[in-house]
Amino acid sequence: MQERMETIVIGAGQAGLSTGYHLAKRGMRFTILDGNERIGDSWRKRWNSLRLFSYAKFDGLPGMRFPASKNSFPSKDEMADYLESYAREFRLPVRSGVRVDRLSRRNGRFVVESGDRRFEADRVIVAMSNYQEPRIPGFAAELGSEIVQFHSSAYRGPSQLRTGDALVVGAGNSGAEIAAELSRSGRKVWLAGRDVGQIPWRGEDLASKLILQRVLFRLVFHRLLTEKTPIGRKARAQGHTTTPLIRVMASDLARAGVVRCGRITGVANGLPVSEGGEAIRVANAIWATGFELGFSWIDLPIFDERGEPRHVRGEAVDVPGLYFVGLHFLYAMSSAMVHGVGRDAEYIARRIATGAARSRIPSARPAQPAIA
Repeated sequence: MQERMETIVIGAGQAGLSTGYHLAKRGMRFTILDGNERIGDSWRKRWNSLRLFSYAKFDGLPGMRFPASKNSFPSKDEMADYLESYAREFRLPVRSGVRVDRLSRRNGRFVVESGDRRFEADRVIVAMSNYQEPRIPGFAAELGSEIVQFHSSAYRGPSQLRTGDALVVGAGNSGAEIAAELSRSGRKVWLAGRDVGQIPWRGEDLASKLILQRVLFRLVFHRLLTEKTPIGRKARAQGHTTTPLIRVMASDLARAGVVRCGRITGVANGLPVSEGGEAIRVANAIWATGFELGFSWIDLPIFDERGEPRHVRGEAVDVPGLYFVGLHFLYAMSSAMVHGVGRDAEYIARRIATGAARSRIPSARPAQPAIA
């Protein structure tokens, strides 16, 4: 089956829906394709106790505030339901259950393939993070078969683990929160990985925390660490992908009894070994070690030597008509964050609408209800 379209947005997470909002506001014709069966499923599938690391005040997408107390941390299911409501509120044309297998270009048009379905489009917006595939070190395969191990993306709760102690590898926000939860379940927990620092909360009162989050998310991540500033360009060049601890602090981990150890560098006699040479005897290992690039399905000459898409603020350098929203540090540190993705989405939608107007493409005429 083949369909012809003007603009295809791939992904119906916060990046894709924000992009859809801004395209619709400019009267563009588009369709959003998403591999999940339901909008928000990428959040619903995460661990049961997960809450966003930012207050609800900072978790709304363009045109619609997050429906919760501004000083609460929304749950992953609340975020999923919000995304679903957002798509419904603005009548965004999402096709769920359409997982894209390949993106290529033929005869001047983009070809998007999903199973036996084929879509052709004038332009494509890839609206998702560039980190999609779980990263697990090769030596993990050498762990003893009696150790239960899996990536943090497959973690749902303590009941998945064997009775016994646990090692969480990766000391960013996700690893810290999982380690704290496992410790509360009554087992000894080691947390391995470099110290990523933490947000220096001043005082325990809510007003102070709200102010600090506003400074962090609206100023530091959104305006200071951008490709326009020297410090932002340096951070981007160094590939910083881990933010400091935001909610679970080092002192919280210590009080919970979590034992910090250095990096895990290998395996000896079936046990994980830290950089100090200590073999850690555990029954469980969770790899909170991040994700690899997940763009192998894009069959286009757009990648640099590191496998990253070559782009200027989301516009592919080598293939006109291809755009990205939601990439890590697409323009700023906030580009892959809920509160920051809307700015990039608006920029790309504006660039597309301007190009369509100049070319007198029919898609410049309103095709969907205008968004106030």
